[in-house]
Amino acid sequence: MPSSFLKQYAGGLSQVATMMIVSGVFFIFVFTAVFFLLRIWLRRRSKIFYDSSGKKKRPSFAFFHPYCNAGGGGERVLWVAVRSIQRRYPNVQCVIYTGDVDATPDEILARASQRFNIFLPSRVEFVFLRCRGWVEASKYPYFTLLGQSIGSVFLGLEALYQFVPDAYIDTMGYAFTLPLFRYLGGSLVACYVHYPTISTDMLDRVTQRVAAHNNASFISSSPVLSRLKIFYYQLFAYLYGVAGNRANVIMVNSTWTYNHIISLWGVPGKTHILYPPCDISEFMKIPLDSDEEKSKQILSLGQFRPEKDHPLQIRSFSRFVKSLDEKAGSTYKLVLAGSCRNEEDQRRVESLHALARELGVDHLVDFRLNIPFSELKQLLAESLVSLHTMWNEHFGICVVEGMAAGTVMLAHDSGGPKMDIVVTHNDRPTGFLASDEESFAAAMKQIFQMSPSERLALRQNARDSLSRFSEEEFDAAFLSLCRPVLKFLST
Repeated sequence: MPSSFLKQYAGGLSQVATMMIVSGVFFIFVFTAVFFLLRIWLRRRSKIFYDSSGKKKRPSFAFFHPYCNAGGGGERVLWVAVRSIQRRYPNVQCVIYTGDVDATPDEILARASQRFNIFLPSRVEFVFLRCRGWVEASKYPYFTLLGQSIGSVFLGLEALYQFVPDAYIDTMGYAFTLPLFRYLGGSLVACYVHYPTISTDMLDRVTQRVAAHNNASFISSSPVLSRLKIFYYQLFAYLYGVAGNRANVIMVNSTWTYNHIISLWGVPGKTHILYPPCDISEFMKIPLDSDEEKSKQILSLGQFRPEKDHPLQIRSFSRFVKSLDEKAGSTYKLVLAGSCRNEEDQRRVESLHALARELGVDHLVDFRLNIPFSELKQLLAESLVSLHTMWNEHFGICVVEGMAAGTVMLAHDSGGPKMDIVVTHNDRPTGFLASDEESFAAAMKQIFQMSPSERLALRQNARDSLSRFSEEEFDAAFLSLCRPVLKFLST
């Protein structure tokens, strides 16, 4: 081949390479410029809140909690965290991003005080989000995790468009909003993780082809679909880790959650266990006397969500009462108390009613929906057993509350209850653990067969073990762990 042709060819390649480099540099320059201009524009157009004297309140600390009016354990963490900030930094503007557009700020705060007995020392601002439907699981019958995560980015963009905070904390598990607020909003970011969006347990279930509420039977029965779902989960887990480890501070609610987040996000140096605040002070006021006068009542506390597995509770209770003679069985009662967030939850309750009728125990099962704190406390005082059946519950605030109130706890043998709560104390048990319909029913029978003095000793030991879950412990640890994010607030 002539040398002149080779030189010409090499020169052409050099020109192409040069053009590609120049184009790449130009693209990076334009992207960076647009990014920073957008960041400046967002901050300049951001909503400004004023105090009662008409002065602009700064700095700001924003909580991302689209369901702040739901009344569950995650909401208790939110309100106690807000109160902690307000008490320590009274000059700080606390803001909550919420999708509860059907409620006014006063109604939201009234529900927090009614449900949790929490009263804030100063005003909190609300930024109402109209696009909350984008994070609803019902919107994505397939690829739910990916759909909700992409939806959370749109919801986060709506939040940023309305208000850009100095510091931001996600308290509901929307990890994909963290890089959004850190890089586009220029905020310091933190997160409190109640439950990893994806976990190695979920991957194991798909690998083992186990049907569950998040692994449909038509997928678990198909080798091809199961392999595709494993690939999808692995890809999602990688993206989830990339987004999550953008946080400056990562707090998790239990040992179980910590193990999964460390595995997925890979930043142990800034990941810390912070047990959620449990209202043990109020429940511990319930007298811990002999339970001879208590009714034979089993109480379940928890939102009516599929993962709480209320059907397992009804089936276990049915098996238990049917193991007794008819007269004895009719003296027991199961109460399911919790919050209903939407129509989907309401339909779930209706299906539970139907299940109780089908099993012939509907006259022994009572439902209490969206009850106030005073009624919840009264139910705990009346009940002898507290029941919690969620598999791999991330923590289990209701489990702690039940033990603090002096009930005998019967929880699922997994997750937070197994690792952190229903553990031995003073070398003695603090409750019972079970894993399926048969073992739950057997545990119920064992509890009621114990003598009152045996149950009293168990209940007392359980109550003695709970000091590490108090609101005071949470306050101190939350402020300490958030110091890298909060340190500028005192300046």
